Amino acid sequence: MRLILRLIAPALILFGLLAHPALSETLATDSLVIETAGGAKHRFTVELAITPAQQARGLMYRERMDDDKGMLFPYDRPQPLSFWMKNTLIPLDIIYIAEGGRILNIANAKPLDLTPLYSEGPAIAALEVNGGLAARLGIRLGDMVRHPAVGTKRAP
Repeated sequence: MRLILRLIAPALILFGLLAHPALSETLATDSLVIETAGGAKHRFTVELAITPAQQARGLMYRERMDDDKGMLFPYDRPQPLSFWMKNTLIPLDIIYIAEGGRILNIANAKPLDLTPLYSEGPAIAALEVNGGLAARLGIRLGDMVRHPAVGTKRAP
C-alpha cells in the first residue's frame, strides 16, 4: 500500500494544484467608469466573470486586490442577484447595477461569510471592488456605471 501511495501521490498533488480555483484560467479584463452624482469619474480595470464557472469562482482565494481593480459579473438579462463570500478572503463592496447602468444598491461583504447579499431589484450586473472603497470614493445609489455590459457607453 505504501508503494502505491508513493507512486500516485505526485499525480494527486499535481491534480489538486491544477484543480484549485486560484490557479485556473486568467480572465479577460476591460475598463469601467463609475460617474457619481457630484461629477467625479472613477476608473477601474475589471476582470470579466462571464461563464457560470467564472462567476461561481469570482474572487475566491485572492489575498489582495488593488483599489483600481475589480470584477464585473455581467448577465444576459436583468434578474434578482445574490452573492455570498464562500472562500473569499478579502472584504468587498458588491455594487448591483440595473440595466442602463444605474447603481441599485451596494452590499458590504465580509470575508468567508455565507450570508446571501441581494440586489434590491433586477440587476444586469454586479461589480466587486475592495470593501469600503465605494464609501471612500463617494459612490452611492443612483450613480452611473459606464460599461457596454450594462447598456452604457464608456465615459471619455
